[in-house]
Amino acid sequence: MKKYGLSLLCCICISITAIAQKIENLVELKKESGNCLFHHLDKASRTPAFESEGYWVWGSSVVKGDDGKYHMFVSRFPKTLPFHPGWMVASEIVHAVSDVPQGPYHFSDVALPARGAEYWDGRSTHNPRILKQNGKYYLIYMGSTHPFAEPEYDQLTLDSPWCTVARANKRIGLAISDSPYGPWKRLDEPILKTQPGTFYSFLTSNPSPIIQEDGSIIMIFKGRRYINGYQHSAMSLGIAYAPQIEGPYKVLNNNQPIFEVNGQGEAEDPFLWKDSNGYHIIFKDHVAKFTGEQGGGVMAHSKDGIQWTVDKAPKAYSRSVEWEDGKIEMQGQLERPFILFEDGKPIYIFFATMDGPGGFENASRSWNMVIPIKDKE
Repeated sequence: MKKYGLSLLCCICISITAIAQKIENLVELKKESGNCLFHHLDKASRTPAFESEGYWVWGSSVVKGDDGKYHMFVSRFPKTLPFHPGWMVASEIVHAVSDVPQGPYHFSDVALPARGAEYWDGRSTHNPRILKQNGKYYLIYMGSTHPFAEPEYDQLTLDSPWCTVARANKRIGLAISDSPYGPWKRLDEPILKTQPGTFYSFLTSNPSPIIQEDGSIIMIFKGRRYINGYQHSAMSLGIAYAPQIEGPYKVLNNNQPIFEVNGQGEAEDPFLWKDSNGYHIIFKDHVAKFTGEQGGGVMAHSKDGIQWTVDKAPKAYSRSVEWEDGKIEMQGQLERPFILFEDGKPIYIFFATMDGPGGFENASRSWNMVIPIKDKE
């Protein structure tokens, strides 16, 4: 790890003016990388894995069904609202289907629609993760609500009442079905609520759960704390455990985060998996601390899910993408990574992405994209 420390610090310093620039030597970087994911990222398809006319599209999760088809659960919200913070007040989780894992996925139905302000998740469902166990399907997701009438485009800002209330109401919940086509039974209460005096006293969000060998659940999630009475903190990542998917969930590590801005660094959009070597995550390098690239991906490893070590070659992916036509382009955003495994092998990585020079307010289109993961040499 030491030989990477100085180079990372230097990279961060010189990248302050370069973090929004395309990485021209991406192909060479992937070829020379010691990172087990970045080294094996293939060329991305120009065909969206999923796109929905008239909607912003964001994070997805995929499972192979009993019918042999592949089922994607993905967030969308109307383009009659600004992307950010439209997702907080009007997102829904929809179900799309494909005969092949890479897609394209075709819209099937709305899995978790709006259901009324009186429900904890009644106005927005977002950031799904789909799990399958013993013939049942489980959607773990972020939900929120607010008591106001639907906003107009120009009314919805980060400081507007809609956003202020909906952000503070973000919680993690669960829906259960016997089929990927539904119907879905949503639990009346979140499975992971806030707790006073903790790093997640303000909100819980962005769940990334896995089913362990004994049927228990380990889940990484994003939290924010209340500060100064009403403001919220920077993002932290924590880890929770439940003996079964329905819960109850308990935050581990004595209610302390595993990644935070004053420790490992501000991290977002984790994807968690486990194999014979332990736990692994990739996440968005929010402030370019680990990779020198704002919005690039970081990989870290753990034996117990609590103490994490960043990979000696930390960059797991880049906002710059190598396309199947040979061009290299930087995406406006590249978030919500999801790796699809088959027979224990990673075969595709999905991302939520958008056009534009960067910044949510500069995009005209968003979609889910997919990158094949090559077999190891």
